[in-house]
Amino acid sequence: MAADAKGVALVAAVFSALVTYGLAAGDYGWLPAKATWYGAPNGAGPDDNGGACGFKNTNQYPFMSMTSCGNQPLFLDGAGCGACYQIRCVNNPACSGQAKTVMITDMNYYPVARYHFDLSGTAFGAMAKPGQNDQLRHAGIIDIQFKRVPCYHGGLNINFHVEAGSNPVYFAVLVEFANKDGTVVQLDLMESRPDGRPTGVWTPMRRSWGSIWRLDANHRLQAPFSLRMRSESGQVVIANSVIPANWRPNTNYRSVVQFL
Repeated sequence: MAADAKGVALVAAVFSALVTYGLAAGDYGWLPAKATWYGAPNGAGPDDNGGACGFKNTNQYPFMSMTSCGNQPLFLDGAGCGACYQIRCVNNPACSGQAKTVMITDMNYYPVARYHFDLSGTAFGAMAKPGQNDQLRHAGIIDIQFKRVPCYHGGLNINFHVEAGSNPVYFAVLVEFANKDGTVVQLDLMESRPDGRPTGVWTPMRRSWGSIWRLDANHRLQAPFSLRMRSESGQVVIANSVIPANWRPNTNYRSVVQFL
């Protein structure tokens, strides 16, 4: 009986994971939402390509302007930054009905529904039939369906952007290009000894805003730094000594690790 119970529990857990990512058979997992758009008709959203998640260059790969603001149930005070969703529009003659994948990169402060995707002009128009992109954008607020899906950033490992203002006692870093869940729920930092060897002690960082994490230290931080990430689904990935001893603010440091 105990073995049977464990088997049932395992099946339930697997099914729950499939539903989370919208991978169950058929149309199961699609939820209703409203969609609007902002910025340039063929743009990536905010002018500064930043938004409330802190991501940069959202008109470039892997974002490719397929971005969206999410209201609180999607943005989750920044914990939803980087999550990927399939969306498809319904109830409009210009809708193709085909699913497109977008990523949460910003916060929607004025929702018009329980779930509200305020899309880039590019993402909104991508839901249209061929040649009817502008016609769909002229509709304003439209009905859509959505479901969570895994993120895949082919050819990219996780990148860390050390934020401007970081110094020997304050360290802030943007985490981007996480595969699978797309999100990081915890980030920890390990310092090094003066001889460069890791200390073996992990210090929890806290979310500053969006996908930016910070550590306010009571001493001068000793690099190189290793960073440990935990995803929503519990996977842990460690980027050993990814931030070098001569690190500088406003600089990217690409890791050699990725969520699998």
